[in-house]
Amino acid sequence: MTPEERREQQKKEEIMHASSLQVPRRPPWNAGMSVEELDDNERQSFLMWRRSLARLEENENLVLTPFEKNLDIWRQLWRVVERSDLLVMVVDARDPLFYRCPDLEAYAREIDEHKRTLLLINKADLLPESVRKKWAEYFHLQNILFLFWSAKAASASLEGKKLIAPWKTQNNLQDSDDPDIKIFGRDELLARLQFEAEKVVKRRKESGSSSSRSGNVADIQNVIVGFVGYPNVGKSSTINALVGQKRTGVTSTPGKTKHFQTLIISDKLTLCDCPGLVFPSFSSSRFEMIASGVLPIDRMTEHREAVQVVANQVPRHVIEDIYNIKLPKPKPYEPQSRPPLAVELLRTYCASRGYVASSGLPDETRAARQILKDYIDGKLPHFQMPPGMSDAEDPTDNNLLVMHESDSSDVEDPPDVEGKSAPNIEHVLDDLNSFDMDNVLASKKSTVTKPKASHKHHKKPQRKKDRSWRVGNDDGDGMPVIRVFQKPPNVGPLKAT
Repeated sequence: MTPEERREQQKKEEIMHASSLQVPRRPPWNAGMSVEELDDNERQSFLMWRRSLARLEENENLVLTPFEKNLDIWRQLWRVVERSDLLVMVVDARDPLFYRCPDLEAYAREIDEHKRTLLLINKADLLPESVRKKWAEYFHLQNILFLFWSAKAASASLEGKKLIAPWKTQNNLQDSDDPDIKIFGRDELLARLQFEAEKVVKRRKESGSSSSRSGNVADIQNVIVGFVGYPNVGKSSTINALVGQKRTGVTSTPGKTKHFQTLIISDKLTLCDCPGLVFPSFSSSRFEMIASGVLPIDRMTEHREAVQVVANQVPRHVIEDIYNIKLPKPKPYEPQSRPPLAVELLRTYCASRGYVASSGLPDETRAARQILKDYIDGKLPHFQMPPGMSDAEDPTDNNLLVMHESDSSDVEDPPDVEGKSAPNIEHVLDDLNSFDMDNVLASKKSTVTKPKASHKHHKKPQRKKDRSWRVGNDDGDGMPVIRVFQKPPNVGPLKAT
C-alpha cells in the first residue's frame, strides 16, 4: 500500500473507533462507603477501561497516544473536575485540536450539567492575526468557549519586558481590538475566569439542582476554576503568571507536575492545578508526538523520522532564514516544491554549527534534539489551520515576515532566498557541483600549499652526479646509443687431429 492509501485507511479506522476513546469515569460513590470498597470499585472500573483500549492498540491500522496508565493520576483529575465550577482546558495554539479532549468535556457535563469547559489557547502570540481569525470562526461554529492567551508574554509583562511576535504583518503591528482574537492579559483573564465561573454558579442556583461541591449553593461565595491539559502545553506557566509568582515547577520535559494543588487568588476566586495528562486519542505516528512535545525528546531513538515531521511542517525558506543555512536544492528530476529531507537538514545544520561525533561523522543526534527543541519552543514558526480550510487560503503564502532573534552561532546577514524557476543547464551544473553531504567537501577546492619545513628537517643539497661517461647521440635522431664491445677473433694455430 502507498502511504496515501495507508493514511486513508487509518482515517476510516479512526472514525469507526472514535466512540471508544473515552476518559475513565469514576464509579458512583457516597460518603457512607468505606475506603477499601471505594478503592476496589475504582480499580475494577479502571481495569475495564484499560482492557477496552488494549483492543484498540492491537489494531495495526491505529496509532494511539501513550495515554496515562497510572490510576493515581486519573484520581487527581477526578477530584479537580468534581471540585471545579469552571474547567479550563489549556491547549497549544499551533494545533488546538490535537490537545483538545472532547470526551473530558462530556464527562464534566455528566457530573454537573451546568459545568462549562473553557478552551484556553496558550502560546497565541506564535500565531498570525489572520490565523487567529480563522480559528475564532471555527470555534464559534462549533459552539466552543475559547480565549487566546500567552503565558510567556504575561510573565514577561510582569517583569517589565515585552516580547516580539515571531509573525509580524502590517495589520499585526498593534494589538487587535476584536475581543474574539485578542490575546488576553493577566488581569483580563482573571476577571473573565471569575465571570464565567460565577455564571455557572448562578445557573445552578436558579435551576435548584444540588452542587457538585459540598455545601449550600446560596452560601458559596468562592468559585473554583480547574486547569487541565496535556503535558508541556504551558499549564504550570499559566498558573505562575496568574498567581504572579512561581508556585509550580516549570520545565520543557513533560510531566513535571505530579500532584494537584489549590491556589487562592482572592476571596472570590480559587485556582486548582491538575497534573498534565496524556488523554487517549489517535495520532498519525509516534514521531509526531515527539515533535508535539507529548513525548520527551531525550528518549528519542530514531531522530531522522522526528526531524522529518519538522521539515514537512516548516517551509524551506523559513528554516534557511532562521538558521542562516543553505539547504541542498531538489534534483532536476524531483518536484521543486518538495520539503527538505531530514538527512539534508541534519547534515547541513551539523556542518554550519560544527557538530561532529567521536566517529568523525556529523553528530545528527545532537542536531536533531536542538532542532526539535526550537520547533517546540516556537523558534521555528509553524501552525495548523482549522479543518475544512483549503490550501489556497493558507496565510503562509501571504506577505508574512519572520521576525526572530538569531542565536550566537548565527550570522547577521541571512542568505537570500532564490526564486523558483524552471531548471536549466546552469542549475543542473550547479546542482552537480553542489555541497557533497556525504563527504563534506566544498564545491570549489582551494589549492593547498605545503608549509615550509623547519631548519631541523631541511635536507642538505646533493652533489650533482657526473654522467659525462655516457655516450651521446651525435646524429640527434632520438634513438638511444649502445656501446658495443667486440671480442677479437681467435687467430691462434690449429691443433692437428
